[in-house]
Amino acid sequence: MAMETSPQKIMQVVTLDDFIGGLRKLQERDFTEVRGTLEYLQANRVDPESVEPYLFWNAQHYTRNLIDKTELYELLAICWEPGMKSSIHNHKGQNCWMAAPIGRLAVQNFRVISEDLGAHRCNIVPTDEVHITAENPVAVDPLNPVHDVHNPREWNQRAVSLHVYSRPFDSCIVYSVEQGSCGEIGLQYTSKFGKLC
Repeated sequence: MAMETSPQKIMQVVTLDDFIGGLRKLQERDFTEVRGTLEYLQANRVDPESVEPYLFWNAQHYTRNLIDKTELYELLAICWEPGMKSSIHNHKGQNCWMAAPIGRLAVQNFRVISEDLGAHRCNIVPTDEVHITAENPVAVDPLNPVHDVHNPREWNQRAVSLHVYSRPFDSCIVYSVEQGSCGEIGLQYTSKFGKLC
């Protein structure tokens, strides 16, 4: 479940380089406790122009663009054309924070009633929906981490989300409500550090 909270401080607009510099100064506890990194995102809004060199678009699927990676976290820019949607997924037990310096996105949260990965069976139900904007970053609730992200076609605009994952991971569990199924998939980058893979 993504937690939506109102920023408590006035946001400053920072370049992507300054944002990364601040991320690298955070302590390990800031990445293990959801609140620390969320407060950092609430205080620092990334200037959209500074993200441009890392953005790659695809008319068929959202793109995953790696910007920065350490042993504590990875920072990705994900590009969404109108109507694009992720699978319902988790983050393999890792924390996640999201902001949208360009456009806005919806996060639909789900509660897992049952899950049997060995049998590829699950029962999940939708719960709440939250919206990500530049002014409203969100954190994935570690106790209810299953969600999807989508850019509704009716909003009629491209969107870019910045995702901070702690720690980096290269696979996740995806879920289907309709089929009652789940399974692990590998994750790939579209680009790394501004260059297509």
